[in-house]
Amino acid sequence: MKAAVIGSGVGGMAIAIRLAIKGYKVTVFEQSSRVGGKLNELRMDGFRFDTGPSLFTLPELVDELFALAGNEGTKLLSYKKLENVTRYFYPDGKVLNSWADPVRFANEAEAVLGEPAENIQKYLSECSELYRLTSKMFIFSPFPTLEGFKSKEAQEIGKNIKMLKAFETMHGVNSRSFSKEQTVQLFNRFATYNGSNPYKAPGTLTIIPHLEHNVGAYFPEKGMYSIAEAMQALAVKLGVKFELGCPVQRIEYKSSKVAGIRANGVSEAYDIVVNNTDIFNAYPKLMPERKLNWFYKRQKPSSSALIFYWGVRGEYPKLDLHNILFSTNYAQEFKVLGDKGISSDPTVYIFISSKLVKQDAPMGHENWFVMVNAPEDCGQDWNEITKTTRTNILKKIRQETGIDIEPNIVCEDILTPPLIEQKTGSYRGALYGISSNNRFAAFSRHPNRSKSINGLYFTGGSVHPGGGIPLCLASAKIVDNLIKPV
Repeated sequence: MKAAVIGSGVGGMAIAIRLAIKGYKVTVFEQSSRVGGKLNELRMDGFRFDTGPSLFTLPELVDELFALAGNEGTKLLSYKKLENVTRYFYPDGKVLNSWADPVRFANEAEAVLGEPAENIQKYLSECSELYRLTSKMFIFSPFPTLEGFKSKEAQEIGKNIKMLKAFETMHGVNSRSFSKEQTVQLFNRFATYNGSNPYKAPGTLTIIPHLEHNVGAYFPEKGMYSIAEAMQALAVKLGVKFELGCPVQRIEYKSSKVAGIRANGVSEAYDIVVNNTDIFNAYPKLMPERKLNWFYKRQKPSSSALIFYWGVRGEYPKLDLHNILFSTNYAQEFKVLGDKGISSDPTVYIFISSKLVKQDAPMGHENWFVMVNAPEDCGQDWNEITKTTRTNILKKIRQETGIDIEPNIVCEDILTPPLIEQKTGSYRGALYGISSNNRFAAFSRHPNRSKSINGLYFTGGSVHPGGGIPLCLASAKIVDNLIKPV
């Protein structure tokens, strides 16, 4: 039995590995010259940058792939747990370390922000319980399905429906949970982990901090792209073939059964096809006769990002691996995003992998990945937005850290929403498929199996259960459970 996987993002490579273990002869087709999708890297003037995801949570989902492969999967990826997950900088000069230990973090927040430690400990305990209650049904199972609604997990959710906090916004939950606005702002930020707005997204998203603060955040010893490299190495060991620089033109099917794919003008028969590309582009490009259901088409895209990759002269101990420089008015920042712009006072994320991976920058230098949330591409003047935002970011770094970085930038590259779409195929540059800015978002993602074409499956951030490394890996696990061994 032959299987074709379209796209070598995390979800695509994970399902390729799983199908190879099942006994399928698997070929992965990737339009780019390298694997990884959004999880990729940039090399420039002696610097190396991870270009996409920078936080590694639920590493056991990757470990599971290596374990399933037995001896073939040993010693392909090494990572360690972070002691300090993120360093937060506030406009009033406060600096908060988000320690991995929940008790230590709560005590730090009390000392720095004045937030009673018991408030944070209670909140994180509720996050943990929410994850326990919902993860199997909402993350690791096909959803929504009739079988799912009949499951014991669904019955338990029904008995504890208030715990979902679905009829409150995330901001509403955080506002009643904490006494200090700066703590609310910190936990509101987790909505951006799936490209959503905390002032609109349901309180159910308070599940997200659990992964970082209760389970822990990790970092690979060779940087984030080593995850993709390790997955590719494992896939190759298992006999998976990679066709790089080979865009797929069509998914071919006869009546209601998948027949194969057409790539580089050549058709080839496959028993199973798994699409790991963005469904909003996959339908019109790969299956133009099959229209994407209006229900999915009406969903709003998630946010995107504007990213600057700066090779900088000097070393800056004031900054950690992950850093957040908060805006003065968070609600206003999201209002501007909703109006398809970027605030003049944006929250700035700075990721410096060379803090842990010394070879990522020349001696005496650091590699700065500097990102702000951006709207999806709607035809805005990105040249002007990029120029203005760059100036605002440099100003904010000076104000909140005291570092004047501009004179020390020795090389630069920039990634805008249109370039994100061009490089990764993400519709309008949206990083997470659809947003979760309504209480029904969990029911609104495209399923992992085609309802009209037998043998066609879907993985990746644009389908259930969503975007980000853990959820893309979960989508592959779901598809694996839907497909029988050879």
